[in-house]
Amino acid sequence: SDHMENIYGYLMKYTNLVTGWQYRFFVLNNDAGLLEYFVNEQSRHLKPRGTLQLAGAVISPSDEDSHTFTVNAASGEQYKLRATDAKERQHWVSRLQICTQHHTEAIGKNNPPLKSRSFSLASQGSANSPGVQRRPSQNAVSFFNVGHHRLPAGKRVPIMQPDHLVDVREMMSQAEGQQRDLIRSIECLPVSGHLTSLDQDLLMLKATSMATMNCLNDCFHILQLQHASQQKGSLPAGTTISWLEPKISLANHFKNGAAQNFPAEINKPASVREEQSIAEPCQLTREPEEINPDEELEDISDDKEDDLGAVEEQRSVILHLLSQLKLGMDLTRVVLPTFILEKRSLLEMYADFMSHPDLFIAITNGTTPEERMIRFVEYYLTSFHEGRKGAIAKKPYNPIIGETFHCSWRMPKSDVATDAGSNFSARSPSEQVTLSKELEGQTELDYYTVKFVAEQVSHHPPVSGFYAECVERKMCVNAHVWTKSKFLGMSIGVTMVGEGLLSLLEHGEEYTFSLPCAYARSILTVPWVELGGKVNINCAKTGYSASINFHTKPFYGGKLHRVTGEVKQNTTNTVACRVQGEWNSVLEFTYSNGETKCVDLTKLSVTRKRVRPLEKQGPFESRRLWQHVTESLRDGDIDKATEHKRALEERQRNEERLRAETETPWCTKYFLKEGDGWIYHKPLWKTVSAAQTQQTDTN
Repeated sequence: SDHMENIYGYLMKYTNLVTGWQYRFFVLNNDAGLLEYFVNEQSRHLKPRGTLQLAGAVISPSDEDSHTFTVNAASGEQYKLRATDAKERQHWVSRLQICTQHHTEAIGKNNPPLKSRSFSLASQGSANSPGVQRRPSQNAVSFFNVGHHRLPAGKRVPIMQPDHLVDVREMMSQAEGQQRDLIRSIECLPVSGHLTSLDQDLLMLKATSMATMNCLNDCFHILQLQHASQQKGSLPAGTTISWLEPKISLANHFKNGAAQNFPAEINKPASVREEQSIAEPCQLTREPEEINPDEELEDISDDKEDDLGAVEEQRSVILHLLSQLKLGMDLTRVVLPTFILEKRSLLEMYADFMSHPDLFIAITNGTTPEERMIRFVEYYLTSFHEGRKGAIAKKPYNPIIGETFHCSWRMPKSDVATDAGSNFSARSPSEQVTLSKELEGQTELDYYTVKFVAEQVSHHPPVSGFYAECVERKMCVNAHVWTKSKFLGMSIGVTMVGEGLLSLLEHGEEYTFSLPCAYARSILTVPWVELGGKVNINCAKTGYSASINFHTKPFYGGKLHRVTGEVKQNTTNTVACRVQGEWNSVLEFTYSNGETKCVDLTKLSVTRKRVRPLEKQGPFESRRLWQHVTESLRDGDIDKATEHKRALEERQRNEERLRAETETPWCTKYFLKEGDGWIYHKPLWKTVSAAQTQQTDTN
């Protein structure tokens, strides 16, 4: 009860771009379920300047900082508020959430089911209906009815018996058919006129009907699990009942017009049938495969993501998707439209962060611990620019469980910096091509090789592991990343949960690091990528650390893509280097001796990765696995790309269901679970240690 007391106090409220933030006196009225605010405490006895109903509201702490939070009312109105510190924010958020939950539950208890009724979308509403006021001449159109029914008074719902599941499945099938007819009726409407297929009310109706069917399917699945547990006596230890993927894929509704039904199995392209018929991954060899770098060829693909046309053309699809989302909603299981995809897997995107192998190898060439930490920070900050393909915020393919990606880089030893002043080099594209041809004729001793492998080790949650090593320089990096995506209104936020470890075996040093958050901004217009958050790099042995801040653009003014950071010695608290600039443009490094260095990332040389030809890749290697989706996207055939993508995702769901039914655990190929992380099965620090031990025994 003490959590339901009325609280009040000053908070900053964001008004608009011109006015900005203003102090206002807020009062939480728990009895009425209202959040009210006044100009100041003295005017509290007057009429509030603003009031929000909290029933059905969503209270969301902001990712921007530790002080800001939002209150999103069911009416659509939003308050963006800021407390004086993190503790005060937590106090307000917790009290608001308790009040919201209390009044939301009260509404559900106090309101009986709707009376039996039916209505048509066209003209059954009252004369005061907003829809009728907007479309006064649509009364000739009446193309579907939606009914709500309740049981007669006094009649109780019987307890569901196991043999009734067949009847439920039949009713569900009928409802799914009616829902498909509803979607088809909406999509067959013209794209212009009084009532169109792009009407906002109809888009919302499509979304809510789809969400309802998804929810019913999930509930039916839980009933099936309960039935199965009754058959066995009890559920296996550790079993959890979780929500499934949406049963009705958004891919079926991405294009207005004729219904997007997929052809019968006999008419499907051979590539789709192949995608659906690949054997269960655990039946394939799960033994780690040694990739011979000599089989890899220089990558000649150049899939820049600069085409904005599809985004503009598919505006209604994005609106349709947004109508199903809530602020703070986890997007892990949301099926996103195909046209927003990049032509590469997320695993390959991680590889593209290694596109400056000369800077990576140069880290271990630093003569002092301070210099090696500075070189790592320089490499780290230059990796994100090439990791993004173009300015538009498109999304890589979600790797399926068991998917892998292999590649390598060859770097002439003469191009790897050995002194502090030559870390960065710039070559023209023609010079890069000439260099690549020269490398083909060089002997093994003339260049370093950096090998890379990545694997999707988990589907829910989606976790990727990746590992890179340069054996000649006795250095390697191991990382695991869990991508958590959330809907933030007009943007999407992706938190990269996990940790990386760089090992410099020649020096006995280990550097731990994390990754910044990524945001896709302006998703209704021209989406663009922004990085945000604080990243820490630490070396316990040397006592050096780095703190890097990726700054998100403020509401008013400020620069895009700004980054600042510093390297310091923890023992003496001495700053060895400061950095500022933009992570996708120019970085300026200032060293403790007063020297400065500017790096233009757009002119920095990029070493092309080497990849095995498709015919030599395994069926679960990224490029071969997604080749038909990629080819369709290159050809601009969104429908065909969607079909291939759907086949891959459906196969993954079937395999996951089979493993659950047979209680078969998933077997990873290259990475092993250790604590909360994933470690490559044969990291360089183990092989080097074993070799040294063997040499000692021989001596």
